[in-house]
Amino acid sequence: MIFQVHERTHTPHDPLTAALGRPVSPDDGLTEYTVVAHWPGLDSYTQDDEQATWTSAQWAQHLEDPLLEHPFAASPNDDRRAILHLEIRLHRDDRVLTGPEWAETAHRLARAAGIEIPGDEHGCRWIAVQAQPGRLDLIANLIRLDGTWNTQPANVLQRLSVEARRVEGDLRLTPAPTAPQPQAPAPPVPTATGHLASVLSQLADEHAGPLATVRSLIEHTAHRIARQPGATRPDTAHRLELIARRLHAIQQDLDTTAAHLSVVRPSVAPAPPAVRSATHRSP
Repeated sequence: MIFQVHERTHTPHDPLTAALGRPVSPDDGLTEYTVVAHWPGLDSYTQDDEQATWTSAQWAQHLEDPLLEHPFAASPNDDRRAILHLEIRLHRDDRVLTGPEWAETAHRLARAAGIEIPGDEHGCRWIAVQAQPGRLDLIANLIRLDGTWNTQPANVLQRLSVEARRVEGDLRLTPAPTAPQPQAPAPPVPTATGHLASVLSQLADEHAGPLATVRSLIEHTAHRIARQPGATRPDTAHRLELIARRLHAIQQDLDTTAAHLSVVRPSVAPAPPAVRSATHRSP
């Protein structure tokens, strides 16, 4: 599985055209077999008697609306290019994935990219389009429903890479080739404080830590429950999403504490001044 994060744009039309492999049109219809996943709040924007199938032009308008509704929203760098486009391609030898498998992949990568946060009721609008063989496109607007800018994690590429490797393992897909890693320098001699910081960092690790594993299982369970029939499923899924969000906050607190411990250095006594040797001259 190979992913590519395209340069952000002002409009979703070009990313959606690339995802579909044809121009955006007001005359076509994109069913659930094409738009395989979307942001959780979309259902509240759709009336019961509204048509179930939207055209690609309607989807583009839906993604573009936050730019029009919040004309002053911008990134910390005063950037209004809010449309994010993430492209994922499978290996040519991979099997054909089912609709639910594409949907699960989309939600997992959306969380890794920071565009879907469990329990966040004012997050980003995003959709996942599966219109071409072996390809999935995530298109999102980084302007949130409350008019603020959704800042992605600083290590978003690493998060996406790690989650892509997990998806490959879970769905038994062909692993993407990895470049050889440069040899790391010899680590410094650990101190007691450094050891404690290392322990906290391992607990808070977003990719391989135990809390991240538990959170991922809870998020996956919430997603599965939300798709099951039953009157209590939305409430149960929402509670699980809130639990996952609290776990994420704990991870962040642990990571901050570990970073604070890492900068603490044991005091070292100053070196004594160098003794200058005197030159002895004969009388």
